[in-house]
Amino acid sequence: MNLLHSNDRRGEYPGSYYAATATPLAPFPALAGEVRADVCVVGGGFTGLSAALHLAERGYDVVLLEAHRMGFGASGRNGGQVGSGQRLEQDTLEKMVGLDDARRLWQMGEDAKALVRELIDSHDMACKYHSGIAHGCWRAREVGHTHAYAEKMARDYGYDQIEPLDRAGIRALIGSEAYQGGDLDHGAGHVHPLNFAIGLAAAAAKAGAKLHELSEVTRIEDGTRPVIHTAEGRVVADHVILAANGYLGGLEPKVAARVMPINNFVIATEPLGDRAQEILSQNVAAHDTKFVVNYWRLSEDGRLLFGGGESYGYRFPDIVRTVRKPMLQVYPQLADARIDYAWGGTLAITMNRMPCFIRPRPNVLSASGYSGHGVALATLAGKVMAAAIAGQSERFDLMARLPMPAFPGGPALRTPLLVLAMTWFALRDRLGF
Repeated sequence: MNLLHSNDRRGEYPGSYYAATATPLAPFPALAGEVRADVCVVGGGFTGLSAALHLAERGYDVVLLEAHRMGFGASGRNGGQVGSGQRLEQDTLEKMVGLDDARRLWQMGEDAKALVRELIDSHDMACKYHSGIAHGCWRAREVGHTHAYAEKMARDYGYDQIEPLDRAGIRALIGSEAYQGGDLDHGAGHVHPLNFAIGLAAAAAKAGAKLHELSEVTRIEDGTRPVIHTAEGRVVADHVILAANGYLGGLEPKVAARVMPINNFVIATEPLGDRAQEILSQNVAAHDTKFVVNYWRLSEDGRLLFGGGESYGYRFPDIVRTVRKPMLQVYPQLADARIDYAWGGTLAITMNRMPCFIRPRPNVLSASGYSGHGVALATLAGKVMAAAIAGQSERFDLMARLPMPAFPGGPALRTPLLVLAMTWFALRDRLGF
């Protein structure tokens, strides 16, 4: 089975709130016959579209191949949160890579957020950037760490955008009795992710990149000029960028060994009207400290978009049932709220939750495995790979030298081993450990 086709219809967006409210995007033609390019980009999400845009702006002849529609994958289905920094906290990164590289990684995270805002503004996208992400602590013992981290970031990194919140403060902000404290990152934000992806596609096409939909890559031939094959055509290119993330499949084994697809799910309630103010008193996004994280925000028409629950196989479960349960743990007052949309998607994680930047074979670059922190970082990754192809590889090399262990057991055993680990951590969530 192939995750590209397990839960979706060919060439169609899932039945999500995002797809229902997306800016119309005219289809791009499928690849036919042989074409030549300086760079072939595989995948039409944030990473690939950003790479195509920035390469085209540098004057490269770029061809991008997408199996379905632009923004079809995780880029068009996620929670829309534009988070600060990396997926791991800075004190963890300092221990992992040392203070100097940790500071560089932090700056890349800041650059990533700024890039999202810059692209939205400079290309006049039909996508608003809203400031603020709240972080709710499920357990009382987590509050002290959260507040100490805000202090550290202000003291050591000059980042004073994180506002510590006590129990009353977090409850006033997010309208839930479930959390014991937390914080509000005023420097982070949230967007309509599919409209952002569509905006990137329009910008890349305008810059001269040649975009192709319904063009699933079946194999890549190595060589001084790699050949990228689809069912109806092929691209002969000087360079290849792999940007398929959780939908890469077996196309590149060296990436697949380190980057594992998992499924996550989102529901959207009916418009809540005046009740929306009781859910989030400010127009911020939110997430919590559960290992299987809950994340949510309000749509522009006042719906609660709530994400939670995971699965690790090919087929999606009953999504409403899977997500409604954690939603009601956070907001029991929404027991009577109608669910209008429910959708799932496949993202990708790594063993240490840091993105996997790798040169898996000659003339091929890959970035993926954003582990739920990809709206900003995936967008920056595309720009970073464009720069690397142009000979400016410092930031790519910084990411590529991060420790990136393979999943134990290889492709055959990684899923059952991950399920065991995730089940254990989910049990800890339920038991309050």
